[in-house]
Amino acid sequence: MKKLVLIFTLMASYSVAAQGDIDAGKLKATTCVACHGSDGNAIIGQYPKLAGQHADYLAKQLADYKLAVTSSGALGRSNAIMAGMAAALSATDMADLGAYFSSLPISGNTTPENVIAIAEPLYRFGDSERGIAACIACHGPRGNGTSLSGFPKISGQNAEYIQLQLQAFRAGTRNNDLNAMMRSAAAKLSNDEISALSAYIGGLH
Repeated sequence: MKKLVLIFTLMASYSVAAQGDIDAGKLKATTCVACHGSDGNAIIGQYPKLAGQHADYLAKQLADYKLAVTSSGALGRSNAIMAGMAAALSATDMADLGAYFSSLPISGNTTPENVIAIAEPLYRFGDSERGIAACIACHGPRGNGTSLSGFPKISGQNAEYIQLQLQAFRAGTRNNDLNAMMRSAAAKLSNDEISALSAYIGGLH
């Protein structure tokens, strides 16, 4: 019961501050630079680019990191680095940071030719025989996702980061996806397919 109260409290506070302030977010983003870059485009591949991501999605992830801290990892999204970053953030802080990074342009990326044969059919059509839904259904033909549905923009993202997230979904160590959709899809992907898909989405934009 206490867990449910905690979830609803965080959701309520998040919804109140859904519209963030870009200027305020810029001031609050100074601690994010080390991992995510001065312009929200992480140079180190294991970290995500935040630039151009949906503001609501960014705010939700921050809320999930904080939820993992306050629930001792039972809920939310666990990450040793982000736990410390998100623990002290208010819902307003999260919304401001989301608004700021969403306002920045994502840096360019490409799709390597050698991954297209494996990745493109999976992305566009999935694999009905194995029960794998097409990525395009949620993330769109250009990987832009939809803010209202909570599906993130993945085009242009660092391949290494995407690969790590797909592996985490497959292992069940990341479980803050809507209706376990990503865990269900990733569980049926091979290492080669995860690697190819991670690189493929870079050039969708």
